[in-house]
Amino acid sequence: MDRSKTIIRTSFLGIGVNLVLVLFKMIVGLLSGSVAIILDAVNNLSDALSSAITILGAKLSARKPDKRHPYGYGRIEYLVSVVIAVIVLLAGVAAAKESVEKILHPSAAEYSTVMLLVIAVAVVVKYLFGRYVRSIGHRVQANSLVASGADAQNDALVSLGTLAGALVSIFLHWNIEGYIGLVIALLIIKSGVELLIEALDTVIGTRTDAELAGKIKQAIRSFEGVGDVFDLTLNYYGPTQIIGSAHIEVADTMDARQLHRLTRAISTRIFSEFGVILTVGIYARNDSSEPSASIRSTLEQICAQYPEVQQMHGFYCDEKEKHVMFDLIVSFGTDEKAIESKVVEMMKAAYPAYHFDPILDSDFSD
Repeated sequence: MDRSKTIIRTSFLGIGVNLVLVLFKMIVGLLSGSVAIILDAVNNLSDALSSAITILGAKLSARKPDKRHPYGYGRIEYLVSVVIAVIVLLAGVAAAKESVEKILHPSAAEYSTVMLLVIAVAVVVKYLFGRYVRSIGHRVQANSLVASGADAQNDALVSLGTLAGALVSIFLHWNIEGYIGLVIALLIIKSGVELLIEALDTVIGTRTDAELAGKIKQAIRSFEGVGDVFDLTLNYYGPTQIIGSAHIEVADTMDARQLHRLTRAISTRIFSEFGVILTVGIYARNDSSEPSASIRSTLEQICAQYPEVQQMHGFYCDEKEKHVMFDLIVSFGTDEKAIESKVVEMMKAAYPAYHFDPILDSDFSD
């Protein structure tokens, strides 16, 4: 089934479910005078608005690439997630303000058996619907649906708290409406903050998923002639549009025709299996003879002295030109340049006739 249509259909269903809950909770809240139930209804209204924005985002992100945006419009879904998070936050702040007013100026709420039954049914409906939406979100890789589903399940717990407050008021005659409302508001704010952090992380760019990276590297290593795989990077232009690159290590005796066939085959398979548009770069290896083997061994021993050096790769020794090239991956948060300088200094001391040309690389994936 079309991913965009699935998101839109599920979001429309979410609007319908939330509006029904808003109607019933508002009626119960106004009849009973319960601010907690009214705020719970407002929370459902914000969920309906979030679903509407998700629909708009799905429509816009499904637009085809054009000259101005050749990577497509998939990242609009990330912006939609930010907007939804802000809506949830604003709803939480408004709820907190109303709850504080209720605490300062309390008034008793009155409940009937029918009202309590409505709240109980809302808890069950919201929880089950949240599980359904999350499962759809995971299936079609839609972060907005996953977030909406998780938020719905949190709402079910919030409604459960509202029900508990009503029962306390009936049987113990304690007026804790304002406090229950404040707890609900804080939970809404917490949910909004978590959604915002997750959405902003996606916009900024996060580390490549370790499981996906491992599968892609394993597939590349299975090709004859590939020694190893390095520098795998994946850039997301929406949940389903992934463009990346990787370097493969091959013998320096391979000619252009062999390399063309190999890299083309790798790119084709990675797109077929993982939907990733992959550009494949080359690291030539020639350390099977002296002095290349000796220089590489010394370099590995020196790098091992620095725990900050996570990996050395891309080694190539041009014996005729006395030129050694290699890449260093140094841990984030360390003085990369200082470590690079120390490694080069020690290598020059061991091989003064050679020029060492390192490149500081980043640890994009495991």
